[in-house]
Amino acid sequence: MNENDFTRKRKQSFSRTLLFMINRITKTLSVEIHNFINHLRMFENSFGIEEYTKSAFVQYRKKIKPEVFVELSNNLINEFYTDNEQSIELWNEFRLLAVDGSRLTLPKTTDLLNEFGNAKNQTNTVVVQGRVSVLYDVLNKFIIHSKLSPLSVSERELAFEHLKYTKNGDLIIYDRGYPFFEMIHKHKIQGVDFLFRVQSNFNNQVKAFISSNKETDLVYIKPDNTAKITNKGYSKKNQILVRLDKVVLSNGNVEVLMSSLTDINKYSNSLFKDLYFLRWKVETFYDELKNKLKVESFSGYSKQTIYQDFYSTVFVRNIQSLLINDINDDLNVKNTKYQYKVNTNVSYGILKDRILEIFLSEKTIEQITKEIKTVLRKHTVPIRPNRQHPRLLSSLRYKRKPSITKNQKDAI
Repeated sequence: MNENDFTRKRKQSFSRTLLFMINRITKTLSVEIHNFINHLRMFENSFGIEEYTKSAFVQYRKKIKPEVFVELSNNLINEFYTDNEQSIELWNEFRLLAVDGSRLTLPKTTDLLNEFGNAKNQTNTVVVQGRVSVLYDVLNKFIIHSKLSPLSVSERELAFEHLKYTKNGDLIIYDRGYPFFEMIHKHKIQGVDFLFRVQSNFNNQVKAFISSNKETDLVYIKPDNTAKITNKGYSKKNQILVRLDKVVLSNGNVEVLMSSLTDINKYSNSLFKDLYFLRWKVETFYDELKNKLKVESFSGYSKQTIYQDFYSTVFVRNIQSLLINDINDDLNVKNTKYQYKVNTNVSYGILKDRILEIFLSEKTIEQITKEIKTVLRKHTVPIRPNRQHPRLLSSLRYKRKPSITKNQKDAI
């Protein structure tokens, strides 16, 4: 936070404080500090490392900007996309991304209420919440960009921020809360392709398309008559060519998808149902974030702590993806009845403390990752195709925590 922070020799250095926070603080601070010091002593072969108090750690963490974890995560991601061309999964030569938002329930304090805002449940009980949005690589399972913001910031505003981290050759999938002319125009200007699910009453062209017998159509859309266009870079006369596709869901419902993939010969209608379904992986990411990584089990009550915990958790999630992606590729080479993948929940429990080994051990990074991957390979689960898990709308309405089944106990 300041130039003089961590300049004096203390029990806890800057790097050690970062490591402690990256290792996921899910238990009481006293226990976590005790376990962390024991690991330091083991890796550094020294019992002279002194323990420090909870209060001391709180003072240490006040000196660290949450942005450090964003920087670390960005470095990790850039390294992956630069040095692993053969390992990067693509869809028809596109890097396939998805944008989605969610909410995190935060500790109920006056400061956090003022910083983030609140929501009310069916009993009018005030719940302090923050809005989260992520730009997610659904095939390679990396969070390209994430943002924790007050509820006053809309999902569309956060989606505009994500666009700064995209490039030509990206295809971004959105749900039906995102499409409007300005969003489509920004994609067009930036040279980034898109796929939106749109509501049946989105505009007159969509209504006409639904009433027609066509599966696919090309139409021009323009700004809504009531839309504000000041300083938008376009006028109400501007038009953009988009593609509309109908897809039939397993329950018989028909959905309309709007995309920039206007080459009908290259991209047939049959591709779009499975393409849009890949967006579901960003939903499963939020399940991991909340129910496996326990991001809502914050280690403090200040807004700085909330941001630190959130962005350090995102960084850990990217480390986990980097480690298990190669393993999952190897597992799927085998000729078995099912494809297999590493048990995600177990992997987080195994990585806790072993993350310290990655940074502290005298072994090479190749040796350490090989040992970790050997352990993770012992904990795999089959991927059963065509499994569906209906969303329990009642649990969303009443903001209940999802139940944890017997075969999915907490791993961290």
